[in-house]
Amino acid sequence: MSVLSGKKIVLGVSGGIAAYKTASLVRHFIKAGAEVKVVMTPAAKDFVTPLTLSTLSKNPVHSSFYDENDENAEWNNHVELALWADIILIAPATANTLSKMATGNCDNLLVAVYLSAKCPVYFAPAMDLDMYKHPSTLESFRALQSFGNIMIPAESGELASGLSGEGRMAEPEHIVAFLEKDIAGKLPLRGKKILITAGPTYEAIDPVRFIGNHSTGKMGFDIARCAADLGASVVLVSGPTHLRLNHNGVQTIFVTSAAEMYAICHEYYDGVDVAIAAAAVADYRPKHPAGQKIKKTEANFTIELEKTTDILASLGAIKKHQFLIGFALETENEIEHAKEKIRKKNLDLIVLNSLNDAGAGFGKPTNKITFIDSRFKIEPMDLKPKEAVAADIMGKVIEHYKTSSREA
Repeated sequence: MSVLSGKKIVLGVSGGIAAYKTASLVRHFIKAGAEVKVVMTPAAKDFVTPLTLSTLSKNPVHSSFYDENDENAEWNNHVELALWADIILIAPATANTLSKMATGNCDNLLVAVYLSAKCPVYFAPAMDLDMYKHPSTLESFRALQSFGNIMIPAESGELASGLSGEGRMAEPEHIVAFLEKDIAGKLPLRGKKILITAGPTYEAIDPVRFIGNHSTGKMGFDIARCAADLGASVVLVSGPTHLRLNHNGVQTIFVTSAAEMYAICHEYYDGVDVAIAAAAVADYRPKHPAGQKIKKTEANFTIELEKTTDILASLGAIKKHQFLIGFALETENEIEHAKEKIRKKNLDLIVLNSLNDAGAGFGKPTNKITFIDSRFKIEPMDLKPKEAVAADIMGKVIEHYKTSSREA
C-alpha cells in the first residue's frame, strides 16, 4: 500500500503545455489510494479540460471563486479547500504561477488556495529552458523553498519550443515516486517495529463451545493502522474477529486461544521496539476441554478452570529495550488497579478504560482512556473515536523516542 493511500490531495494545475500530463497524474494518485480535488487556473483549461480531470478524480474541478454563468452558484471556498488537503501539489507550476505564489499576488483561486495552506506544499516547475534559468524564476524557487515548500525538480528533455534541456515537468510516475519517498522519509516511526495484540481469545470448552468476551478488536486494529501510517513495521496478532486490515506495513497473524497468542508474541517480541497489548485475553480456560460436543444431560454442569499465562506480564519480565504498553479495562478502583498492573507487569505505559464511562469499552466506535506512565503520571483524555484514540497512543510512542533521543 502506498503512503499516499487515504491522503487528500489538492492538485493545482496552471497554464502550461505540461498540463496534459495531469490526467495521468490524477490516475496515478487514485490508483495509489488518494482522494484528489483539482484546482485549475483559467489558462490551464486551454490545455486540459475540467471534464477530463473531474471524471478521473471523481470530484468537481474548480477554476474560479464562483460560476459566473450560474447566479445561484455557491462560492468555491479557497480556505475550505486548503484545509481539506493533506498535500497540495502545483503541477505544472509555470513561471507566472510560481511568481504569484512567491510574492502573494492572489488574483486566482489556485493562488488563494495556496496562500491558505497549512499542509505540505509541493511544486513541479514546467517551462522552457531559458525561462527555467532566468534569475526571476530562480528567485521564485528560492523564495518558495524558504517558505518550506518542496520543489520537485524539472527533468531534461525535448521542450515544447523545440529546444532540449532542463525545464520539462517531471513525469507523473516520477512525481508520485518523489512524493512517496519524501513522505515516507519524514514519517516519525520509520524503521520502528511494533508488536500489537487485538481482539478476544476463545478458550475451548468442547469443539463447539468456548469461553470468550465481547471484544471486537477494533481498538487494536486502529492502533495497527495508525502505527503503519506513521512508518512503523507492524506485527498484528489478533484473536477471532471479522475485522481485516489491508496495509503493506502490517503483517496480521490470526490466533484463537491465549496460548496461541502467547506463543506468537514471544516469537516476535525480541525483535520489536514497541509492544502494545490491546487484546482482551481470557484470564481462565477450561482445564479439561472435551474432545467431543458435551451433551445436555445434567441439570447442573461444572467446568473446572485454570489460569491462562499472563502474556503481558511475561513480556514485561523479559523486557530489554522495548517500550511496553498495556491496557486495563476496569469497573472499580480503576486508577489503583491500573497502577498495580504497571508495577506487576513492568510496563512503561498503561491505557486505562473504565466501563463506568459512557462510550468506552467493547463494541463501541468510541473510547475514553486515561494514560498512566511508569512514574504514575495520570493523563485523562476526552471521549473520542477509536481512530483518534489510536493516534493519541501512537503520539505517546513518538514522544518516548523523542525524549530518548534528547537524553542520548
